[in-house]
Amino acid sequence: MRELHYEEIVNKVAVLCKEANYDLGQDVVSAFQQAVQTESSEIGKDVLNQLIENANIATENRVPMCQDTGVSVFIVKLGQDCHITGGSLYDAINEGVRKGYEEGYLRYSIVDNPINRKNTGDNTPSVIHIELVQGNQLEIQMSAKGGGAENMSTLKMMTPSDGIEGVKQFILDTVKEAGPNACPPLVVGVGIGGNFESCAYLAKKALFKPVGERHLDPELAELEEQLIQSINALGIGPQGLGGSTTTLDVKIEIAPCHIAALPVAVNLNCHASRHKHAIL
Repeated sequence: MRELHYEEIVNKVAVLCKEANYDLGQDVVSAFQQAVQTESSEIGKDVLNQLIENANIATENRVPMCQDTGVSVFIVKLGQDCHITGGSLYDAINEGVRKGYEEGYLRYSIVDNPINRKNTGDNTPSVIHIELVQGNQLEIQMSAKGGGAENMSTLKMMTPSDGIEGVKQFILDTVKEAGPNACPPLVVGVGIGGNFESCAYLAKKALFKPVGERHLDPELAELEEQLIQSINALGIGPQGLGGSTTTLDVKIEIAPCHIAALPVAVNLNCHASRHKHAIL
Protein backbone atom coordinates (compact mmCIF):
# COMPACT_ATOMS: atom_id res chain seq x y z
CA MET A 1 0.00 0.00 0.00
CA ARG A 2 1.46 3.36 -1.06
CA GLU A 3 0.76 6.43 1.05
CA LEU A 4 0.13 9.83 -0.50
CA HIS A 5 -0.07 12.84 1.78
CA TYR A 6 -2.92 15.33 1.72
CA GLU A 7 -0.61 18.33 1.18
CA GLU A 8 0.90 16.81 -1.97
CA ILE A 9 -2.56 16.71 -3.50
CA VAL A 10 -3.39 20.25 -2.35
CA ASN A 11 -0.25 21.70 -3.90
CA LYS A 12 -0.59 19.81 -7.17
CA VAL A 13 -4.26 20.80 -7.59
CA ALA A 14 -3.36 24.46 -6.97
CA VAL A 15 -0.79 24.30 -9.76
CA LEU A 16 -3.26 22.61 -12.12
CA CYS A 17 -5.85 25.34 -11.50
CA LYS A 18 -3.41 28.09 -12.40
CA GLU A 19 -1.92 26.31 -15.40
CA ALA A 20 -5.35 25.44 -16.79
CA ASN A 21 -6.28 29.12 -16.87
CA TYR A 22 -2.90 30.42 -18.07
CA ASP A 23 -1.70 27.77 -20.52
CA LEU A 24 -4.03 26.65 -23.28
CA GLY A 25 -3.05 23.15 -24.41
CA GLN A 26 -0.94 22.81 -27.52
CA ASP A 27 -3.63 20.57 -29.02
CA VAL A 28 -6.09 23.48 -28.93
CA VAL A 29 -3.57 26.08 -30.15
CA SER A 30 -2.58 23.79 -33.03
CA ALA A 31 -6.27 23.39 -33.91
CA PHE A 32 -6.61 27.20 -34.03
CA GLN A 33 -3.57 27.43 -36.31
CA GLN A 34 -4.88 24.73 -38.61
CA ALA A 35 -8.31 26.36 -38.70
CA VAL A 36 -6.79 29.66 -39.86
CA GLN A 37 -5.59 27.86 -42.97
CA THR A 38 -8.99 26.37 -43.79
CA GLU A 39 -11.41 29.06 -42.55
CA SER A 40 -13.49 30.46 -45.43
CA SER A 41 -14.27 33.83 -43.81
CA GLU A 42 -11.72 36.64 -43.49
CA ILE A 43 -13.46 37.80 -40.32
CA GLY A 44 -13.27 34.23 -39.05
CA LYS A 45 -9.54 34.09 -39.79
CA ASP A 46 -9.06 37.35 -37.90
CA VAL A 47 -10.96 36.02 -34.88
CA LEU A 48 -8.90 32.82 -34.85
CA ASN A 49 -5.68 34.82 -34.99
CA GLN A 50 -6.91 36.91 -32.07
CA LEU A 51 -7.60 33.73 -30.09
CA ILE A 52 -4.05 32.55 -30.77
CA GLU A 53 -2.68 35.93 -29.67
CA ASN A 54 -4.85 35.86 -26.55
CA ALA A 55 -3.55 32.42 -25.61
CA ASN A 56 0.04 33.62 -26.07
CA ILE A 57 -0.54 36.70 -23.89
CA ALA A 58 -2.07 34.57 -21.14
CA THR A 59 0.92 32.21 -21.11
CA GLU A 60 3.55 34.93 -21.27
CA ASN A 61 2.00 37.21 -18.65
CA ARG A 62 0.56 34.44 -16.41
CA VAL A 63 -2.96 35.82 -16.55
CA PRO A 64 -6.22 33.96 -17.28
CA MET A 65 -7.11 33.71 -20.97
CA CYS A 66 -10.78 34.39 -20.12
CA GLN A 67 -12.45 36.29 -17.29
CA ASP A 68 -14.69 33.26 -16.72
CA THR A 69 -12.25 30.98 -14.91
CA GLY A 70 -14.97 28.38 -14.61
CA VAL A 71 -16.19 25.61 -12.41
CA SER A 72 -13.30 23.38 -11.35
CA VAL A 73 -14.20 19.93 -12.65
CA PHE A 74 -12.08 16.90 -11.76
CA ILE A 75 -11.96 13.37 -13.06
CA VAL A 76 -9.80 11.47 -10.57
CA LYS A 77 -8.57 7.90 -10.95
CA LEU A 78 -7.64 6.56 -7.53
CA GLY A 79 -5.52 3.44 -7.44
CA GLN A 80 -6.93 0.89 -5.00
CA ASP A 81 -3.46 0.51 -3.47
CA CYS A 82 -3.04 4.26 -2.86
CA HIS A 83 -3.90 5.48 0.64
CA ILE A 84 -4.48 9.19 1.27
CA THR A 85 -3.04 10.31 4.62
CA GLY A 86 -3.60 13.54 6.54
CA GLY A 87 -7.14 14.19 5.31
CA SER A 88 -9.74 13.21 2.75
CA LEU A 89 -9.26 13.27 -1.01
CA TYR A 90 -12.30 15.50 -1.52
CA ASP A 91 -11.05 18.02 1.04
CA ALA A 92 -7.56 18.03 -0.49
CA ILE A 93 -8.91 18.81 -3.95
CA ASN A 94 -11.13 21.62 -2.70
CA GLU A 95 -8.33 23.11 -0.62
CA GLY A 96 -6.11 22.98 -3.70
CA VAL A 97 -8.74 24.88 -5.67
CA ARG A 98 -8.96 27.54 -2.96
CA LYS A 99 -5.19 27.89 -2.93
CA GLY A 100 -4.81 27.95 -6.70
CA TYR A 101 -7.61 30.41 -7.37
CA GLU A 102 -6.39 32.79 -4.66
CA GLU A 103 -2.73 32.63 -5.64
CA GLY A 104 -3.57 32.89 -9.34
CA TYR A 105 -5.95 35.85 -8.97
CA LEU A 106 -8.64 33.81 -10.70
CA ARG A 107 -12.29 34.81 -10.58
CA TYR A 108 -14.53 33.05 -8.06
CA SER A 109 -17.52 31.74 -10.02
CA ILE A 110 -19.38 29.50 -7.56
CA VAL A 111 -22.50 30.41 -5.57
CA ASP A 112 -23.40 28.36 -2.51
CA ASN A 113 -27.09 28.15 -3.34
CA PRO A 114 -28.73 28.52 -6.76
CA ILE A 115 -31.63 30.39 -5.15
CA ASN A 116 -29.90 33.02 -2.99
CA ARG A 117 -26.84 33.28 -5.32
CA LYS A 118 -24.28 34.09 -2.61
CA ASN A 119 -20.71 33.61 -3.85
CA THR A 120 -18.65 31.13 -1.84
CA GLY A 121 -15.61 33.38 -2.25
CA ASP A 122 -13.07 30.68 -3.16
CA ASN A 123 -14.45 28.86 -6.25
CA THR A 124 -15.39 25.79 -4.24
CA PRO A 125 -16.98 23.35 -4.02
CA SER A 126 -15.50 21.65 -7.05
CA VAL A 127 -17.23 19.01 -9.14
CA ILE A 128 -15.32 15.81 -8.44
CA HIS A 129 -15.73 12.44 -10.15
CA ILE A 130 -13.69 9.60 -8.62
CA GLU A 131 -13.05 6.32 -10.39
CA LEU A 132 -11.43 3.45 -8.48
CA VAL A 133 -8.79 1.70 -10.60
CA GLN A 134 -5.97 -0.79 -10.16
CA GLY A 135 -2.52 0.36 -9.04
CA ASN A 136 -1.09 2.72 -6.44
CA GLN A 137 -1.19 6.05 -8.26
CA LEU A 138 -3.51 9.04 -8.16
CA GLU A 139 -4.33 10.48 -11.58
CA ILE A 140 -5.94 13.91 -11.62
CA GLN A 141 -7.56 15.52 -14.65
CA MET A 142 -8.79 19.07 -14.14
CA SER A 143 -10.96 21.30 -16.31
CA ALA A 144 -11.82 24.96 -15.81
CA LYS A 145 -15.32 24.78 -17.34
CA GLY A 146 -16.84 28.10 -18.36
CA GLY A 147 -20.49 28.94 -17.79
CA GLY A 148 -21.50 30.15 -21.26
CA ALA A 149 -20.96 26.89 -23.12
CA GLU A 150 -22.19 24.86 -20.16
CA ASN A 151 -25.47 26.77 -20.22
CA MET A 152 -26.05 25.76 -23.84
CA SER A 153 -25.47 22.05 -23.18
CA THR A 154 -28.39 19.61 -23.41
CA LEU A 155 -29.58 16.09 -22.57
CA LYS A 156 -32.44 14.22 -24.20
CA MET A 157 -33.94 10.87 -23.36
CA MET A 158 -34.41 9.62 -26.90
CA THR A 159 -35.86 6.27 -27.92
CA PRO A 160 -34.27 3.55 -30.05
CA SER A 161 -36.66 4.38 -32.89
CA ASP A 162 -35.00 7.81 -33.20
CA GLY A 163 -31.93 6.01 -34.52
CA ILE A 164 -28.56 7.43 -35.40
CA GLU A 165 -30.07 10.08 -37.67
CA GLY A 166 -32.15 11.35 -34.76
CA VAL A 167 -29.04 11.44 -32.58
CA LYS A 168 -27.11 13.44 -35.17
CA GLN A 169 -29.98 15.88 -35.64
CA PHE A 170 -30.24 16.45 -31.90
CA ILE A 171 -26.52 17.25 -31.72
CA LEU A 172 -26.77 19.66 -34.66
CA ASP A 173 -29.85 21.33 -33.18
CA THR A 174 -28.00 21.85 -29.88
CA VAL A 175 -25.09 23.60 -31.61
CA LYS A 176 -27.43 25.63 -33.82
CA GLU A 177 -29.47 26.77 -30.82
CA ALA A 178 -26.28 27.73 -28.97
CA GLY A 179 -25.17 29.96 -31.85
CA PRO A 180 -22.64 32.52 -30.62
CA ASN A 181 -23.59 32.08 -26.94
CA ALA A 182 -21.19 29.18 -26.36
CA CYS A 183 -18.20 31.18 -27.75
CA PRO A 184 -17.27 29.07 -30.78
CA PRO A 185 -15.20 27.49 -32.19
CA LEU A 186 -16.41 24.73 -29.89
CA VAL A 187 -15.27 21.37 -28.70
CA VAL A 188 -18.39 19.21 -28.61
CA GLY A 189 -18.59 16.37 -26.10
CA VAL A 190 -21.26 13.75 -26.79
CA GLY A 191 -22.44 11.00 -24.45
CA ILE A 192 -24.59 8.23 -25.89
CA GLY A 193 -26.06 5.51 -23.70
CA GLY A 194 -25.98 4.79 -20.00
CA ASN A 195 -28.90 6.33 -18.15
CA PHE A 196 -30.05 9.84 -17.25
CA GLU A 197 -27.15 10.82 -14.99
CA SER A 198 -24.36 8.70 -16.46
CA CYS A 199 -25.03 9.96 -19.99
CA ALA A 200 -24.23 13.53 -18.91
CA TYR A 201 -20.99 12.32 -17.33
CA LEU A 202 -20.03 10.57 -20.58
CA ALA A 203 -20.41 13.86 -22.46
CA LYS A 204 -18.31 15.69 -19.87
CA LYS A 205 -15.67 12.96 -19.89
CA ALA A 206 -15.44 13.15 -23.68
CA LEU A 207 -14.28 16.76 -23.41
CA PHE A 208 -11.14 15.70 -21.54
CA LYS A 209 -9.73 13.99 -24.63
CA PRO A 210 -7.08 15.86 -26.67
CA VAL A 211 -8.40 17.86 -29.61
CA GLY A 212 -7.66 16.04 -32.86
CA GLU A 213 -7.63 12.56 -31.34
CA ARG A 214 -10.17 10.19 -32.86
CA HIS A 215 -12.13 7.47 -31.08
CA LEU A 216 -10.48 4.05 -31.15
CA ASP A 217 -13.69 2.48 -32.48
CA PRO A 218 -13.64 3.09 -36.28
CA GLU A 219 -17.42 3.43 -36.44
CA LEU A 220 -17.46 6.11 -33.73
CA ALA A 221 -14.42 7.82 -35.25
CA GLU A 222 -16.33 8.08 -38.54
CA LEU A 223 -19.36 9.48 -36.71
CA GLU A 224 -17.15 12.11 -35.05
CA GLU A 225 -15.82 13.14 -38.47
CA GLN A 226 -19.33 13.34 -39.93
CA LEU A 227 -20.50 15.54 -37.09
CA ILE A 228 -17.49 17.86 -37.42
CA GLN A 229 -18.33 18.41 -41.09
CA SER A 230 -22.05 18.88 -40.43
CA ILE A 231 -21.50 21.32 -37.58
CA ASN A 232 -18.99 23.39 -39.54
CA ALA A 233 -21.46 23.52 -42.43
CA LEU A 234 -23.89 25.42 -40.17
CA GLY A 235 -21.93 28.60 -40.89
CA ILE A 236 -21.96 29.93 -37.31
CA GLY A 237 -18.19 30.44 -37.41
CA PRO A 238 -15.66 31.79 -34.89
CA GLN A 239 -17.42 33.77 -32.17
CA GLY A 240 -20.65 33.47 -34.15
CA LEU A 241 -19.52 35.96 -36.81
CA GLY A 242 -19.90 33.51 -39.68
CA GLY A 243 -17.49 31.09 -41.29
CA SER A 244 -16.55 27.45 -41.63
CA THR A 245 -15.01 26.84 -38.19
CA THR A 246 -17.84 26.33 -35.71
CA THR A 247 -16.23 23.33 -34.02
CA LEU A 248 -12.61 22.32 -33.56
CA ASP A 249 -13.57 18.75 -32.68
CA VAL A 250 -16.35 16.37 -31.68
CA LYS A 251 -15.71 13.72 -29.02
CA ILE A 252 -18.01 10.76 -28.39
CA GLU A 253 -18.22 8.43 -25.39
CA ILE A 254 -20.72 5.54 -25.27
CA ALA A 255 -22.02 3.10 -22.66
CA PRO A 256 -24.51 0.22 -22.56
CA CYS A 257 -28.12 1.23 -21.95
CA HIS A 258 -31.62 -0.15 -21.35
CA ILE A 259 -33.35 -1.82 -24.31
CA ALA A 260 -36.03 0.89 -24.28
CA ALA A 261 -33.62 3.82 -23.99
CA LEU A 262 -31.31 5.99 -26.10
CA PRO A 263 -30.10 8.83 -23.85
CA VAL A 264 -27.93 11.45 -25.55
CA ALA A 265 -26.09 14.32 -23.87
CA VAL A 266 -24.24 17.16 -25.57
CA ASN A 267 -21.75 19.08 -23.45
CA LEU A 268 -20.35 22.11 -25.25
CA ASN A 269 -16.96 23.61 -24.50
CA CYS A 270 -16.04 27.10 -25.68
CA HIS A 271 -12.82 27.79 -27.58
CA ALA A 272 -11.00 27.97 -24.22
CA SER A 273 -10.87 24.19 -23.79
CA ARG A 274 -8.86 24.25 -20.57
CA HIS A 275 -7.60 20.94 -19.22
CA LYS A 276 -4.58 19.88 -17.19
CA HIS A 277 -3.39 16.48 -16.06
CA ALA A 278 -1.10 15.11 -13.36
CA ILE A 279 -0.14 11.74 -11.90
CA LEU A 280 0.98 11.45 -8.27
